[in-house]
Formats: sequence, C-alpha cells, structure tokens
Amino acid sequence: MIRSRIFFSCALFAAFAAPCAAKSKPIPVRIVVVAMFEVGEDTGDQPGELQYWVERDHLDRVYPLPAAYHSARMNADGEMAVLIGQGTAHAAATIMALGLDPRFDLTHAYWLIAGIAGGSPERISLGSAAWARWVVDGDLGYEIDAREIPPDWSTGYIPLRKTRPYEPPAAPLEGQVYALNSGLAEWAFNLTRSIPLADPDKLKQIRVEFDGAAAQRPPFVMLGDEISSSTYWHGKLFDAWASEWVPYFTGGQGQFVTTAMEDTGTLLSLKNLANAGRIDWQRILVLRTVSNFDQQPRGMSAADSLARQRIGAYSAYLPSLEAAYTVGHTIVHELLSNWPRYANAAISAEGAQSPQK
Repeated sequence: MIRSRIFFSCALFAAFAAPCAAKSKPIPVRIVVVAMFEVGEDTGDQPGELQYWVERDHLDRVYPLPAAYHSARMNADGEMAVLIGQGTAHAAATIMALGLDPRFDLTHAYWLIAGIAGGSPERISLGSAAWARWVVDGDLGYEIDAREIPPDWSTGYIPLRKTRPYEPPAAPLEGQVYALNSGLAEWAFNLTRSIPLADPDKLKQIRVEFDGAAAQRPPFVMLGDEISSSTYWHGKLFDAWASEWVPYFTGGQGQFVTTAMEDTGTLLSLKNLANAGRIDWQRILVLRTVSNFDQQPRGMSAADSLARQRIGAYSAYLPSLEAAYTVGHTIVHELLSNWPRYANAAISAEGAQSPQK
C-alpha cells in the first residue's frame, strides 16, 4: 500500500513537473531592437522610434516587463523590440530589467540600438544614418557658467578630476567611454552604405540654411561616433565642444557626428550584463539617424533655434525614423535570414565569421 502511494505521488509529480519544465525554458532571442521613445501608442498613430518596427515586423507577442519602462514585443522569428524611455536613467533600468528576465535567453542575441539624433552639419546631413564605433558620455564633468569662464577657455565644461578643459592625459571613468565592436559596425556599414534614403523637398530647403561641410549632401549612411547625454544641448559653441570632447576621450580615434540621450545608460547595463554572462558585448550595434542639426541655421540665434526643436516637429523627423528602420532592418533581415551563419560566430568588417570564443 505504501509503495503504491509512493508510486502514485511520483507519477503525479512527474505529470506536473514536465509541463512546468517546458514552460520555464527561456525564449531564445536572436536580435533586440532598442527604441527610446514613442509619441503615443505602439501602433496606429503618429510614429516614434518603436512603431515602424512593431507594425512592419509584426511584433505582435507582448511580454510585460513590470520592472521596466515598457513591455517588450516579439515575433516568431526571434526578433524583439523594447522601448526603454528617454534619458540614461530610464534606459539603464529598462535594459537591466530585460537582461535579467528569466523568460528570455539573450546569450546569442544581437543588439541594435536604433533611434534619431542631432547631427553636426560639418559631418552629416539631415535624414542620414551613422553607425557608431565609439559612444562617449557627455554628462560626467565639472561645469562653470559660460558667463564666468576664463577668457582663454573655449568652454566651461571640464573633465572630472581635471582643472582645465581637455587637460591631458584623458582619464575616463568607468562607463564614460564605450568602444564598440568596430568590425561589427563596419560590417553593418558595408551592408547598408548604398541604401537610398528619403530626401524630400523640405530637407533640401532646410539644408540651404546651413554652412557645414556635409550639410548640403543628400541623406547618406556613414560611420560616425556619438555623444550621449541626458542634457539636450544646442548651438554652434556646444558643437565645437563636442567635436573636441569625443577625440579627447577616445585618444583621437573617435569623431563626433551625432548627439543623443540614452546610449551610455543602455551600454552600461549591457556591459554589466555581459560581465554576468547574460549577453555578448561583441554583438552590439548603435545606429543613429539625423532628425535635426545640433545648432542654429545661418542668421538665427541658438535660443530661437532651440525653441523650434520639439519631438514630432524636427526638420527631418519622419525621414530620420524611416532611415532608422530602413537601414536597421537591413541588418535585422540579414541576421535572421542567415541565422545559422551568425548564431555562434564573430563578425568581421568583411563579413567573414569565425568561431565565437
């Protein structure tokens, strides 16, 4: 009788344990698209950075993330998109919540941070797209009000633990400078460099108002680096600061092209998740597309120009959203269509794969 009861108990346990084990198996994710803001709903209204991905890639499976800014969405192909919120704090919290969620297996996932940005008219034009190899924090530092800086200083912004702007040697703190996988960025650039981007008449009219070396070019794809800060700065003098800040902290290897808000928060969480073995640091791409120039046009003050900068009303708002999807989706399609080639391999600039260590 006792043996019968034991057998029955074991059988009952096995019957319940099998479906529980199957349910708890993590969902394999092949690529995560990281979007920063949405104007309204995920679908059906004025688009933000998430909407085109949800609608066009049929990301219909919704996974609530109570510890994050927004739910994650997926399709049956292993593509996920997550909306992380504006600013580095929202970004860091949301990425960490996603990365630690036991429902998902992110160990082989590629990460595509795809959003709009300000751009320097010296190096990029409206509606263009830039793949970053370096992302540099623009928040950490000392600052003196511009009305009180010494006359021989070009800026009142000083690196932490320094006494003057750009004082050598540069000593970035942990999380202040991110060197991405340059081979992966160059591979993505080579796949997308010839993609035609929208160039409506409105952009052509706006370009005429700017004197930068690249401002007059039709939209194009390039390799270009980013300053990330939660402070939305604007103006020619800040552009000059950024143009020195990036090479200062990257030993002359990085060149400032775009300015955005969230990416150092996103990358800090991804770096920590990589240290914990949850994600692969070598599989991260940062794509920023230019919705507006980072400074005023000819004949206008920085204050008046800044007053015109509003989400949804940027001079190249819709073209930059379209560029982010068009350029980014080329990479998503390549990875998903040839997943056996990329699942366990490292990608070089030429597109060749070698076994992942």
